[in-house]
Amino acid sequence: MSATFTIRLISASATYSLRNEVLRPGRPATECKFPGDDSKGTFHLGIFKNDIIIGVASFMKNSNPFFEPISQFQLRGMAVLSKHKGLGIGSLLLKEGESKIKQENQDPFLWFNARVTAIDFYKKHGYESFGNKFEVPGVCEHIVMFKHFKSKKKLEV
Repeated sequence: MSATFTIRLISASATYSLRNEVLRPGRPATECKFPGDDSKGTFHLGIFKNDIIIGVASFMKNSNPFFEPISQFQLRGMAVLSKHKGLGIGSLLLKEGESKIKQENQDPFLWFNARVTAIDFYKKHGYESFGNKFEVPGVCEHIVMFKHFKSKKKLEV
């Protein structure tokens, strides 16, 4: 990766136009503001090339009732501009988000609704699928995916 790529925390509103362009093209930009974007515990990452935003991802404290009530986070709105796909940008965003939630929480759990076209990408990063595929109306087919980051700290006896 070139040293010109940087990841930093951004505001929720800074994600909207890129989410719209990549995830909801041709649809109202209002569809790109998600519940939880401004909630406590939510953080948004932007990846920049020469100070131009080329990818975003949001991580929010949000529990899925299908999973145990542990420290759960949901990944939402991960998007990379098409001309930058295949360069590892999504991997960088995902790893940075994972790192942040692992620093702040013991044994965190990350889940999300993945587009079926992205299943292999997430499996490559250690995520598992759960349940059946479902249609997000007007978008595409998705499936729930997850990873539990179990603490590797040794217990003292």
